[in-house]
Amino acid sequence: MEWAKVVPDGYAVMSQLERYGRRTVEPGLLHLIKIRASILNGCAFCLDMHTTEALADGDHQRRLFAVAAWRESTLFDERERAAFALTDALTRLGEDGVSDAVWAAARKHWSEEEVANLVLAIGIINVWNRISVAARRATPPL
Repeated sequence: MEWAKVVPDGYAVMSQLERYGRRTVEPGLLHLIKIRASILNGCAFCLDMHTTEALADGDHQRRLFAVAAWRESTLFDERERAAFALTDALTRLGEDGVSDAVWAAARKHWSEEEVANLVLAIGIINVWNRISVAARRATPPL
């Protein structure tokens, strides 16, 4: 399904949200959030897109490979780990929501407004993942 053709108004709203996320979260961190959520959601299309963008913006391929095992990796700083923990908690939202520890770690590194923007960015990529998975959007050929 080509969502932009089937529901152009809905796709336009999603595109507006995407532009907002790109304006309010620093690019390198946004790439990592999008990659992590895409891994958790099994979205190959988004994973391909966001790793390609991260590489083009100068992130190292070893770091991008390690996103899948961020807890064990030594390639991420405390701030990035807090973003991954928040991404995991919001993407796998269980009945207890986001723990106080995850929220406190995020607030240690970002202001209330910045955390709100991170939450929005995580929500946006989760919606994109669901759209792409539902549409069975294929990754472009190598």
